[in-house]
Amino acid sequence: MYEDADNLRLFAGRRHRDLAQRVCAHLDLPLCDARTEVFPDGELIVRVNHDVRGRDCYVILSTDEPVNDNLMELLIFIDCLRRASAKRITAVIPYFGYARQDRKDEGRTPITAKLVANLIANAGADRVLAIDFHTAQIQGFFDILVDHLSAMPVFLEELNARREELGDLVLVSPDVGNVKVANRYADELQGELAIIHKRRTSGDHVAAVNIVGDVKDKTVLMMDDMISTAGTICAASEVVMDRGAARVIAGATHGLLVGPAAERLAKSPIAEVLITDTIPERPERLAPIAHKITRLSVGPLLGEAIDRVHRNRSVSAMFRSAASKR
Repeated sequence: MYEDADNLRLFAGRRHRDLAQRVCAHLDLPLCDARTEVFPDGELIVRVNHDVRGRDCYVILSTDEPVNDNLMELLIFIDCLRRASAKRITAVIPYFGYARQDRKDEGRTPITAKLVANLIANAGADRVLAIDFHTAQIQGFFDILVDHLSAMPVFLEELNARREELGDLVLVSPDVGNVKVANRYADELQGELAIIHKRRTSGDHVAAVNIVGDVKDKTVLMMDDMISTAGTICAASEVVMDRGAARVIAGATHGLLVGPAAERLAKSPIAEVLITDTIPERPERLAPIAHKITRLSVGPLLGEAIDRVHRNRSVSAMFRSAASKR
């Protein structure tokens, strides 16, 4: 049992209990009892059945699909804990919805990521713990403390265990904006680097048109923060296969896999898709590509971060120490 179990309380949203249980298993702590009920008119109420007065409380809840339902549940959960006199409330948001609405790219549009950050802070959260924001600048949208984790150690543990089987490896960035991440993976896995130049023709269709680098007869690994409709990753996979790649493995922290994603991935030359459990599993949606999906858990990563926050120890040291071992 966790040595400070009486002062630490972990809760989960109704759709995120599986991940929360993995966090609890890492910490050797029980998941605290709370219930989210839905009234006939669609309103939510959260009932916490543990004493939280003066305790350090964590709510594990991704704001994934249905985004607005999950976001509202998180806000109500935070308000419930605040009114129950919790000492500190940390919103553990493995996947942060609305992250792509982070700037005004045309007139008369909102910056919804900032609005959501304000809502979480105003609800009463003292801190946010999240994994792989769409852009790191979102940390600055919050007026409360933010611990921004990277899922890279989770992927590297899996990939290093299979490094010999991967053979001659090249890390391909599906777009120019992801080059920095691809380069870090290339360094860690001792692979080469290539870059896809793409042209977006509409909101959900991407035409990838060129590649800088050599992929011939190599295993191509493409890593990104999320796979949504899979347009970018599938177009990129066709380009590298046309250039003679031996096989393609895609990976993303957040496997949204919405809309035509499953159909696109099923038809694509991608042999395997690595995703984490930041978003709850939806077997019925992913049935056509179940044989391609490898799910990794961020439960231990979140558990370690929660432990460090609770003990007032450095969270960033988790990633420095991991890098020094390789």
